[in-house]
Amino acid sequence: MSNVFFITGAGSGIGAATARAALKARHRVVATGRNLDKVRTALSDVAGDRLAVVQLDVTDEAQAHTAVAQAVEAFGRIDVLVNNAGYSVLGNFEEISSADFQSQVQTNLFGVVNVMRAVLPVMRRQRAGRILNISSVAGVIGLKHCSAYAAAKFGVEGVTFSVAHEVEQFGIKLTVVSPGFFRTDLLDSANVRYAQSAIDDYAAEGSAEAAYSAYDGQQTGNPAALGDVLVQLGTMENPPKQFMAGADAVAAVTPVLEGRLAEIEAYKDLTEASAGSFD
Repeated sequence: MSNVFFITGAGSGIGAATARAALKARHRVVATGRNLDKVRTALSDVAGDRLAVVQLDVTDEAQAHTAVAQAVEAFGRIDVLVNNAGYSVLGNFEEISSADFQSQVQTNLFGVVNVMRAVLPVMRRQRAGRILNISSVAGVIGLKHCSAYAAAKFGVEGVTFSVAHEVEQFGIKLTVVSPGFFRTDLLDSANVRYAQSAIDDYAAEGSAEAAYSAYDGQQTGNPAALGDVLVQLGTMENPPKQFMAGADAVAAVTPVLEGRLAEIEAYKDLTEASAGSFD
């Protein structure tokens, strides 16, 4: 069966890879992005009547509704939403400006919210749909220099799990996808934003830019492989509620979650005491 995929941030990385994988699997794709030329260039060799390219800045709620309307006009429905668009702000929390922190959350969290608000009425009318919200390992465990990025991605995880309970009655299922390091443009100098201020107390450990720029182009995860998997997840009858993408994601997350469970158990008596009683 041919499904209609609506993909944000389809001009590069995971978004473009998922669009390619969906087209390869004979699905129809609405590929969106702020820069239409970038999206068209990324998908030029797979363009055809099963691909529609639509303008979308995910921070613009009105534009999200317009893009969804254009998608429905083009293909009649939306079966799978892949909320992928985003970028990264990196640096020590105290060194990230309030403006940069807010901009990060506006794009990476409220962008997801805006597109979900536009797509859910379509899926409710269909009584069917799948939503894949792309989070990050940072959105599960938190990482140094990633406070703004992690805050947004933790929000993506929370909204995904919460909304899943509300819309399951309509045949809509949500999955939060938390990738490890994939070879995308996320850390490319043209896309990443580093904290511009510096505090002497943090100087000895080196800058966030020095730590993360070394990973650019060296990440072990292949976006093309993840794109194939995302298409599979989007067409499953019973997809997982959460999915760790990449062996490095599992290796990073597992000991942290095990440690949290151990800590809960270690403080169980104090936890029970904290509730008190009315006796």
